[in-house]
Amino acid sequence: MSDWEITATTIFCDAVGDEVTVIVHRDGTLSCTGRQKYARPGKETSRANKKKSQQQGKQSGCSEVECSRVIQCRDRLLKS
Repeated sequence: MSDWEITATTIFCDAVGDEVTVIVHRDGTLSCTGRQKYARPGKETSRANKKKSQQQGKQSGCSEVECSRVIQCRDRLLKS
């Protein structure tokens, strides 16, 4: 078992096209700053997402359900 209580790591999330911080607790619960920022964006973030989507030619955004990127990150951390 791990000897830490909480840890955080930064990853690049291609769903939002930005770096996000994944926070993992020892019990396996997690949170992602990308979800907090991009799942229900404010006006300013929404405008920036729309511009970024147009530049990249694809829709960028985050769903509110746990994504595979976050789950893989958690699994790697809990395995070590």
